[in-house]
Amino acid sequence: MAETGATELPPTPPPHSPVTRAERFVWLTARVLEQRRFAHHFRGAAADPVETALDAYRNEDGGYGHALEPDLRGPVSQPLHTAHALRVLDAVGRCAGQRVERMCRYLTSVSTSDGALPAIHPSQRGYPTAPFVPVVDDPPSDLLATGPVVGLLHRNEVWHAWLFRATDFCWRAVESLETSHPYEIEAAVVFLDSAPDRPRARAAADRLGRLVRKHRLAALDPDDLDAYPVSPGYAPGEHHFPHDYARTPRSLARAWFTDDEMARSLDHLAAQQQEDGGWPVRWRHWAPAPALEARPLVTIEALRVLSAYGRVID
Repeated sequence: MAETGATELPPTPPPHSPVTRAERFVWLTARVLEQRRFAHHFRGAAADPVETALDAYRNEDGGYGHALEPDLRGPVSQPLHTAHALRVLDAVGRCAGQRVERMCRYLTSVSTSDGALPAIHPSQRGYPTAPFVPVVDDPPSDLLATGPVVGLLHRNEVWHAWLFRATDFCWRAVESLETSHPYEIEAAVVFLDSAPDRPRARAAADRLGRLVRKHRLAALDPDDLDAYPVSPGYAPGEHHFPHDYARTPRSLARAWFTDDEMARSLDHLAAQQQEDGGWPVRWRHWAPAPALEARPLVTIEALRVLSAYGRVID
């Protein structure tokens, strides 16, 4: 017989999974596009709603604007916005057809004299822009802007006349890198992971991996970040880790790191999820809206990386 006055406590609820916590964060803070991307990637929703949401950022010239890339505000099409749109389409398996043909025509129209893309087209002038992406009248060709676009188009077997010269530019830029910064290396990896000449890509990636280790561009020990310098102009603590370069186990950059180094990197990434369910933005904050809009993007990408390595269990 139970003692008089004894109180039976309710069972302890199971802890929320990283995906469930992130889902709440996305619904609280994200744009419609990121809400639909999350539903597609982690809840089995269809890709059509993602495409519909992405259409809101598309312009008549075939490019994308309207702060799709949060650090560039304003309506005008920009290469970085269009690269962002390509990443979204690639991630949902819709990087093909007339939409991509129109994007390639836009990319052709803003290319530099050597067929590559500038980071920022001068049409951005007059609209709010992050101070670390200056607008100039005659912008140079930029691997950071060109490499990911060319890589994703090759990955999806898109063929367009613009690609020939842009691919040549990427090869020259990647194979001539001697000193660099993490974002440029990341752009090179996206290109190399899908470049058609696979032996050449593997050789170039091997050389870049040695460069990354020589210049300590990847923080291999998350418990001793002071041992790894932050690149000039970056925010304090804006380190880059093995998982930033090798976003999937299939990436050529995966060979740059030992199993132990990659495991510690992924452990560190998982531990960065904050109490509200989102991941932090590591780069420099310059205005409230871009920082708010970027966090759901970073959160989705963190979960996708962890998922690619089998680290996400909902």
